[in-house]
Amino acid sequence: MDIQEIKQRFGIIGNSPLLNRAINIANQVSPTDISVLITGESGSGKEVFSQIIHQMSPRKHGPFIAVNCGAIPEGTIDSELFGHEKGAYTGAVGERKGYFETVNGGTIFLDEIAEMPLGTQARLLRVLESGQYIKVGSSKVEKTNVRVIAATNVDVYDAVKSGKFREDLYYRLNTVPLRIPPLRDRKEDVYLLFRKFTSDFTDKYRTPPIQLDDEAQQVLINYSWPGNVRQLKNMAEQLAVLERDRIITAQTLLTYIPHETGNRNLPMRLDNQPKEDFSERDILYKVLFDMKRDMVELKKLVADIIEHGGVAANYSNHSQTLNQLYRDIELPSSPETQFTLQQPVNTTNSSNTTNANVDSYNITHEAEEVEESLSLIEKESDLIRKALKKHKGKRKLAANELGISERTLYRKIKELNL
Repeated sequence: MDIQEIKQRFGIIGNSPLLNRAINIANQVSPTDISVLITGESGSGKEVFSQIIHQMSPRKHGPFIAVNCGAIPEGTIDSELFGHEKGAYTGAVGERKGYFETVNGGTIFLDEIAEMPLGTQARLLRVLESGQYIKVGSSKVEKTNVRVIAATNVDVYDAVKSGKFREDLYYRLNTVPLRIPPLRDRKEDVYLLFRKFTSDFTDKYRTPPIQLDDEAQQVLINYSWPGNVRQLKNMAEQLAVLERDRIITAQTLLTYIPHETGNRNLPMRLDNQPKEDFSERDILYKVLFDMKRDMVELKKLVADIIEHGGVAANYSNHSQTLNQLYRDIELPSSPETQFTLQQPVNTTNSSNTTNANVDSYNITHEAEEVEESLSLIEKESDLIRKALKKHKGKRKLAANELGISERTLYRKIKELNL
């Protein structure tokens, strides 16, 4: 049977080379009894290909069953697949046949095989290798002749590397890999599938035919279709039932298509997220670090003065530090509130050079020795006042300056009665 006959028999729509290759592989592997691993995204039609393999095989007159491994609880999947004896566990009031017993001579399709527990994977491996299995609660070895077709929408090899899937079972199932292409890789088939679906649904619901304008066709073809054929079919059914205007425009079509925001598989990072709420301990640490930095600068300044005898060059190197420290003590602003550096007067007397430099470099502000308070609460209150004063009472800007959230700043203002 050629590819076109297979498409007609199983209702497959499309002419994509990737689709034709998948059908050709299924056709070639059908007469054999080897296991097949079908991979593809959700909604791409993996179960249809399992039907192709079964119906075109010598087992076509035998039973076929599809089992979703992800839908069976871990505690009962062994019983579902291999059966159990009476009294094997609480609630086992009678003997039960498993799928491998009831489908003997036929084909079992294990969908979402990557969701199967590791213990069940070991049992399945034995069935694939020797056709033997043991019912839950029994010691008798049973025999079965079943062809296994597995399918998954995840990368099984990644599951193997992470220890979630047995490597030996992976290679045993993956004798013939069959990949179903996603709909976004079959753009030439999208409009054909849409016309087929809308025609079926308009006949089913007895509604007028649906047509797309040129712009709507481009929107339909260029959409990524993360839900693949299943998503396209559901949208065609919605249009057939809900739209009164049977000429569908691009604007109308967009209302049925979820909005895409770039790469939907990656987490989104927002730079305008509010900053993490800082605790009181973090604020105190910040205050202590600032104090330590100021003390280090003062020590450097005093050491340089002692070493160089207070020459003008030494003050020039630390003028920025002096002015910053002066601003931090919040004295009234006046023309004398800056440390002014005067150039030294040249003199020919080398013995008086140091004294001349010291005398010619005058600090116009008379510093008064004040014993600084080391209270953390006062420092915290002082920093908050400065930030509010700097930003003219705007709490959001002040909070950003302090490295805390606006809510924390508001709480601190109430606690400190600022």
